[in-house]
Amino acid sequence: MQASKQSFNSPSRGAAEQIQEKSNAQRARGEMPLNKVRLVTIAEDRLGQRLDNFLIGQLKGAPKSLVYRIVRKGEVRVNKGRVKPEYKLCTGDIVRIPPVKLPEADEIAPVGEGLAQALKDAVLYESDGLMVINKPSGLAVHGGSGINLGMIESLRQVFPDYRFLELVHRLDRDTSGCVMVAKKRSTLRAIHEQLRNPGGIDKIYHTLVSGEWPQAARQVKVPLLRYTLKSGERMVKVDDEGKPSITRYRILEKFAGLTLLEAKPVTGRTHQIRVHCLHLGHPIIGDDKYGQQETNLTQRKQGLKRLFLHAAQLRLTDPSTEQEIIIDAPYDSALTNAVKRLNKTSS
Repeated sequence: MQASKQSFNSPSRGAAEQIQEKSNAQRARGEMPLNKVRLVTIAEDRLGQRLDNFLIGQLKGAPKSLVYRIVRKGEVRVNKGRVKPEYKLCTGDIVRIPPVKLPEADEIAPVGEGLAQALKDAVLYESDGLMVINKPSGLAVHGGSGINLGMIESLRQVFPDYRFLELVHRLDRDTSGCVMVAKKRSTLRAIHEQLRNPGGIDKIYHTLVSGEWPQAARQVKVPLLRYTLKSGERMVKVDDEGKPSITRYRILEKFAGLTLLEAKPVTGRTHQIRVHCLHLGHPIIGDDKYGQQETNLTQRKQGLKRLFLHAAQLRLTDPSTEQEIIIDAPYDSALTNAVKRLNKTSS
């Protein structure tokens, strides 16, 4: 079942909170005056956060090297004293953030009307502390590596009144489907705790793979190792020196030369589902990193021009409501049309 959308009206706030919200909205639009000294009072939702992580969030677009340099040089002060990057913030701490100058290329781009509306329409679930987005394929979850506007930066512009928006987890750029975004730091911590506990959160993906998937192949359990090509491209391979990795599979539909699968990652390694499928000799359709070029080209000619990997369902306990929720993300038109076409040609 698909969880119904929920909306919550914000309670009345004092002048100080309204000023802080205006500041957050300006930062979301890339308007924060980073060239001036700022004194930020730490609210309760920042309790226990490391200073370096707090600064990275405040100085959007600043390289980590800059953040650590201004802390090391004593330009950042907490309660007028020097501290280390790993200092854990306390409620009421006053953090002095010095002026910084960022390259123009790192400035946050404005969100276009089309993307803004698409993200509003992509909200699958919302509570006081949690939002779940049906992320489109091709949209990075965050900026970086030449991308200055990802999903989270866009959401901060689309919802400028939200005081806190942070990714709970990530999806590959070309993967679509459920992405959790925390609206409170307490929610972020609570869901991370669920993710650390086996069985705390169920993530179910749908994927279309090449060939006829063996009925008996219900689990792939092989270690995965990350490595980097000479070009700088990051890859993953099966290797005994890698981290333990488990994915469970279930056949949903069989087509001529293709299989639609349900994939449930027990561990959460980079590119896990994609590399486990490749390991069994059934790479995912549309996978430019690990797929079969000839098969991908055939499917592209027939209309499927994206990676067929979709985060179709989430099951978790929402810390805001303490209720278990099940959220389903519908396919986009590309995946829907591909399945329809395959059903017609296979019948």
